[in-house]
Amino acid sequence: MRNLPPSSSLRAFEAATRHATFTSAAEELHVTQSAVSHQLKHLEQLWGLQLFHRGNALHLTSAGAALAPIVREFFMKLEATLADLREQNGRQRLSVSTTYSFALKWLLPRLPDLAQAHPEILLTLDSTDNPINFSTADPDVAIRLGNGHFPSLFSEFLFREQIFPVASPVLLARFGTPQTAAELLRYPLLTRDGAALVPKWEQWFAQVGVEVTTLKESIRYADTNMTIEAALLGQGIALARSGHVEAELNDGRLERLFNLPVASPLAYYFVCPKGIETQPHIASFRRWLVTQAVGAQQAYA
Repeated sequence: MRNLPPSSSLRAFEAATRHATFTSAAEELHVTQSAVSHQLKHLEQLWGLQLFHRGNALHLTSAGAALAPIVREFFMKLEATLADLREQNGRQRLSVSTTYSFALKWLLPRLPDLAQAHPEILLTLDSTDNPINFSTADPDVAIRLGNGHFPSLFSEFLFREQIFPVASPVLLARFGTPQTAAELLRYPLLTRDGAALVPKWEQWFAQVGVEVTTLKESIRYADTNMTIEAALLGQGIALARSGHVEAELNDGRLERLFNLPVASPLAYYFVCPKGIETQPHIASFRRWLVTQAVGAQQAYA
């Protein structure tokens, strides 16, 4: 640390690496050209290294080129951290983990309401489909789709989605609107590969009393959002969870087919390590989340 120079010398060096002359670097820093030159000479003497080839224009030496990105990164990280600390300014940070599709389709549209209701909470959102065990690197709390069995964790039921077919008006204009669930078997059906939590056409048909031998599939998708996007493009009929198509149904880009209530076998839960659920900022977020979930559940009924 004895070779660590004053911050003014580092700032002069960082500015000079981005300019062709000491004069233009000095203008950026609002100091004189001689002040910049003096700071850089002091830095070179302290480190015992030549940092610039001096001439009509400044050129970094190999030593200067090696040090420039390190010094620049130092100032960038310092400024970013200071900005983050000023933004917090008494606010309590809360890190929340959800699946990507849930965050995009359900949680993000509701976050302005959270900011208005609880300005004291500074939310950090992380999206992943991976299991969470709340190790040191994990977020504070999570929202997960499951059967309610979360051993050793605090969990609270949020809502259960409905599962139903959706189609774009463009596709329905091309093929006609099906009048019965059985008629769907002659339509291109969008399907998803993946885990057991993915809605399956075979299961939905069984729930509504339609016997299925073969499905008229188009393409299998690995992601919920791709499936919904394909439905929006009129490529087929998607089997959607209600929480993932709220905006599309509200603005008419997708239409729900049939009023046949089929509840998802899984539900969304708020989960966190036991004991922290009563911390004020976590309790406030949890109450807000439950209120939003109740409204969503009523809308899906």
